[in-house]
Amino acid sequence: MMRTGIHLTAGKMKRLVFRLLPAVLIVLPGFTAAAAPSRMDAIVDSLSKVLDIKEVAISPDGSRVAWVQETKAGAPVSCVGTAVFSQDLGRTATPSRMAPANGSCDEQGIAWSPDGRSIVFLSDRKKHGQLQLYLKPPAGALRQLTSLNGTLADPKWSPDGKTIALLFTADTNAGRGPTAPKEVLLSAASDRVPEQRIAVINVASGAARMISPADLYIYQYDWSPDGQSFATIAAHGEGDANWYLAQLYTINVASGTTRSIWKPSLQIAEPRWSPDGKNIAVVQGLMSDEGNTGGDLFLVPASGGGARNVTPGMKASVSWLTWLDASRILFAESVEGEEGLASIDVRTRQITTLWRGSDGISTGGFNGAVSLMRDGKLQAVVLQSFERPPEVWAGPVGKWSRITHINPAVEPAWGKVQSLRWGDAAHPGQGWLLYPVHHDPARRYPMVVAVHGGPGSMSRPRWPGNSSSPYIYNLALLAHEGYFVFYPNPRGSFGQGEAFTQANVKDFGYGDLQDILHGVDQAIRSAPVDKDRVGIAGWSYGGYMAMWAVTQTNRFRASVAGAGIANWQSYYGQNGIDQWMIPFFGQSVYDNPAVYARSSPINFIKNVRTPTIMLVGEKDGECPPPQSLEFWHALKALGVTTKLVVYPGEGHRIGKPEHRRDVMSQTLEWFNRYMAAR
Repeated sequence: MMRTGIHLTAGKMKRLVFRLLPAVLIVLPGFTAAAAPSRMDAIVDSLSKVLDIKEVAISPDGSRVAWVQETKAGAPVSCVGTAVFSQDLGRTATPSRMAPANGSCDEQGIAWSPDGRSIVFLSDRKKHGQLQLYLKPPAGALRQLTSLNGTLADPKWSPDGKTIALLFTADTNAGRGPTAPKEVLLSAASDRVPEQRIAVINVASGAARMISPADLYIYQYDWSPDGQSFATIAAHGEGDANWYLAQLYTINVASGTTRSIWKPSLQIAEPRWSPDGKNIAVVQGLMSDEGNTGGDLFLVPASGGGARNVTPGMKASVSWLTWLDASRILFAESVEGEEGLASIDVRTRQITTLWRGSDGISTGGFNGAVSLMRDGKLQAVVLQSFERPPEVWAGPVGKWSRITHINPAVEPAWGKVQSLRWGDAAHPGQGWLLYPVHHDPARRYPMVVAVHGGPGSMSRPRWPGNSSSPYIYNLALLAHEGYFVFYPNPRGSFGQGEAFTQANVKDFGYGDLQDILHGVDQAIRSAPVDKDRVGIAGWSYGGYMAMWAVTQTNRFRASVAGAGIANWQSYYGQNGIDQWMIPFFGQSVYDNPAVYARSSPINFIKNVRTPTIMLVGEKDGECPPPQSLEFWHALKALGVTTKLVVYPGEGHRIGKPEHRRDVMSQTLEWFNRYMAAR
């Protein structure tokens, strides 16, 4: 019997309006979300006690390490949020909160002074939701340096230690970033675009001065070694969409004079000025999301000129970098589903592998996950895996010692993990297979394919379900309920080199789906997976693939599409970051509609037989809810079992704990209904 449904979670919302066409108005009533299974509640409650670590920074002299960790209501603070902690190295000491005795819920952006004696960080300790810059000197009380109204981020000390730069957006603290909730645009856009600028704060007086132009949005920056200029990644216009068009600029600190020194062909990130001031290193690659960095390492002369790729053909993706000296760069890399650290001599292009994740250990690959002391001999890192939640470690490269014990008693609620490989040199495949907890080799179990977002991303061995996990979509919990969970890294992913990342350009849904299906075959060969009970799920690009796959094959018994994309042609005019699509599709939808139509699930909708549920945030600006509604409407009209769940007030990233829990409840219920473990 066909089942269809359309729901709003969190019950008391009177209505939700989608405007699809000028003459079409759909009004959806509210409903009360069904309770999750009690055993899943218990597991979620247990995992919610895990504390995530957001940033880590070792002092330049290597004597102290500071980090930002997640906090829960109770000890050591009375609210849920983040707080800065520090610890002396070289002796047995317990971590201490940098600024105790306050109820702050948001602290971030730690930065040591050049002499290593002082530290600054951002905190909303005086006014909830409004960050300010605070200084903790070697002796004396914490001092508030700024009194600004707006968004503050990413403080960095000048080389002489007299000033601190930070990113500042005036008069706004809400809706920052493309994953935040976005209002539906129903009228002409305002002429005013809030630009993120570089501000410089005088340490002695606290006086703030805007440096970058008012019409330029700054995404990332770095001080020149003489402290007279900034290297910046920036673009004119609105910040979310135009990151894909950003250029490399230099900005004079004294005059604010701005000069574009490189207009890249793809996206760039992580600008780092060389110690001799001659070059700026940067990552360039095909990147689908700001903050998910992967590509090759390029050098750009600081005076301007041609950029040089120093890692051409490397079978890995650079995610972070820092200079060791004028000719050597240390970089973090995503490689074959794992994380690694390597160095390169930019004169000879000789790459030396320093550490490669083993036993599923990962540094996470995010900015701030690695920090070096001044001479580079000691590091502080955040290590984690499928088996171990995040902790701070410090020491020489690859010989780190554990510093924190904030998650000492946490045990995984899933089974072992196995790295799978398939294909050949021309089409290599890699993925992670998570086993059911207490699995019996004599039994056969259902399996869910969990497709990552992006596609510029990589499934890696990170602790599932902490607040850094994409969209809080913790499919590892299915392993507790008797499922294998398979995390493939198909073409388009990071970790196999830039050519692999670009392999699905103008080919969404074709080669990448074949990679996933070949990975499913490998999983079935490698483990006791029931080939007749395989499902697929994902969020964002993963949600698109969950929609697309069921239009191309009947192999999957059930599908869960989170924030998916049903129709690339209509999507182009609905989303808030349309510039991301041009590098992937070659042209805009108005210039080449055929390439968009070729990869649109809606154009193959009559092939679908698979029960499919759609989950989406009401204010998702990246993958707007009309995309999910369009797919649901088509399935309902064609008699295919389907359901649509919309989360009020949520953006692309589901934020409210009750909504995160309902996402997992809906997912588990759907798979249990249509491919339950026997």
